[in-house]
Amino acid sequence: MDKRKELKEKYKMMKPDMGVFIIKSNLNNKCYIEGAKDLKSKINRAKFQLEFGNFPNKELQQEWKEHGENNFSVEILEILKYDEDETKNDYSEDLALLTMVWQERLLREGMKFY
Repeated sequence: MDKRKELKEKYKMMKPDMGVFIIKSNLNNKCYIEGAKDLKSKINRAKFQLEFGNFPNKELQQEWKEHGENNFSVEILEILKYDEDETKNDYSEDLALLTMVWQERLLREGMKFY
């Protein structure tokens, strides 16, 4: 197999990190969390949307606009592992459940949500 084909096959076999991330205000006790099948892409998209004023959560968007990016932190809360048998390809329910677990955990810690 030539090098180009080999690289293409490796790329196809790569799996992005999936899990739950948080956008947290450093000014108040509020946050936004979301589960994603591709964390890196989803986080980049969220930052892009916030920067250009079209993030779906209007309350978070307004505070981002008023206080700026430096007053928020973006972190990955947990990475969801892929099944080893590789027969499973839909992780939507797993991500939804993991997101709910994190919401409950953050609520117990006194966090509020956008």
